[in-house]
Amino acid sequence: MSKQYDYFVIFAEMRTGSNFLEENINSYPGLKCWGEVFNPAFIGKSKQKDMLGVSLIMREADPTLLLRKMRDATEGLAGFRFFHDHDPRILAHVLKDPNCAKIILTRNPLDSYVSRKIAGETGQWRLGDLKDAKSAKVVFDKREFEGLLDELKGFQLSLQRALQTTGQTAFYINYDDIQDIEVLNGLAHFLGVFEERGKTTQKTKVQNPSRLEDKVVNYAEMVSALSNVDHFNLSNTPNFEPRRGPGVPTYVAGQTAPLLYMPVRSGPEQAVQVWLAGLDQRAPEALSKGFTQKTLRQWKRQHKGHRSFTVISHPALRLHRTFCRYILNLSELTYGEIRETLRGTYKLPIPVGQPDAGYSRDQHREAFLKFADFVKGNLNGQTSVRVDGTWASQSEVIKGFADFSLPDMILREESLAEGLGHLGTSIGVSGLAAKAELDDMPFTLADIYDDEVEDAVRAAYQRDYMMFGFKSWSQT
Repeated sequence: MSKQYDYFVIFAEMRTGSNFLEENINSYPGLKCWGEVFNPAFIGKSKQKDMLGVSLIMREADPTLLLRKMRDATEGLAGFRFFHDHDPRILAHVLKDPNCAKIILTRNPLDSYVSRKIAGETGQWRLGDLKDAKSAKVVFDKREFEGLLDELKGFQLSLQRALQTTGQTAFYINYDDIQDIEVLNGLAHFLGVFEERGKTTQKTKVQNPSRLEDKVVNYAEMVSALSNVDHFNLSNTPNFEPRRGPGVPTYVAGQTAPLLYMPVRSGPEQAVQVWLAGLDQRAPEALSKGFTQKTLRQWKRQHKGHRSFTVISHPALRLHRTFCRYILNLSELTYGEIRETLRGTYKLPIPVGQPDAGYSRDQHREAFLKFADFVKGNLNGQTSVRVDGTWASQSEVIKGFADFSLPDMILREESLAEGLGHLGTSIGVSGLAAKAELDDMPFTLADIYDDEVEDAVRAAYQRDYMMFGFKSWSQT
């Protein structure tokens, strides 16, 4: 036996053939799979409460203790089966351990679902001989199946990402392959065992080999319901944006008012800060800014009952604001190098210097359309320019907040006065109106807006339109 790994794990789910696979792995010399040793309800197999001197209470206190015991008690390679709802502490431990061999067993989720329903109906979870077989027809529940599908898909994606980010690989095996002795011999080779078998072990038998049509009462209804399942993820909005951090240094908080503003850049930042400073009866410059995660935690501790919020804007309004403030007009906010790249490489028809009286509305509209097209490519990873926070997708920005703390409220710019009023009332302050954000110069969005502008912005921000339900700007 070649010792490439120290132990192994079989990632599987109920009714995927994991019992059969375990039995066949155990038929190879030097391999020992101990069952579902980290199932929250038992250790190893149903109703078993201890194993190798480790009780459920001891395992709860230190799950790695049982892992060490299994490895010590095995002459060769020890392993276990792990389902998505087993102890997450062990999942984290094995995923980051390159010395643990990963085996991923999968099955058509509909077959697994129906098999699980039948087992629940008959009480038979394992079959040793045909004479003892029990059968039943079950009712397909669309909501139940979709919930299970989302759960399993999420778990599989998390496994895939963990392996990718740690540079590991796994042995993938499907339910249809577990009776193929050549595949099982290949799995043994993966685990370092080169003594091959000529046939599979058949202690565990297939329980429900008949067609789905013979096992599901409402088969026609099931077929109709599954026609809406997006097998190829056709409705997915592709997302190639880099993940964003929480952006803690950009947060703004009241000195006395227990409110924390988590800005989405290019939103109504000035208007919100003026309103927030008004609650403190101070100038905006007196607001608490420049936080680190440490100082923000201190602020939270000092302001009991605090509330945090952010504001999202219609993508067309926000992108136009970004264009005017950071690209078109020259000021301390201008991204000089990016501006020159956009002029030279992406042919934005904007002047070298500050726009003057010769800069027309039509020129402004054309430049904005080209900028929207650039942003579309930029967010899809098709340019060499960084994805800047001033035009990053709002959904991605808010997702980044979650790395530290999600906002209590997400307000919308078109109803900002009402939203801030409600927020003020929640901390016992009322009667303070929120001013509107200053108009963009030299032209406003209203000056150039039409269906073509809306379509260009929508193409760049498909995910934001979908996630937040934005309508056309003309309808806001």
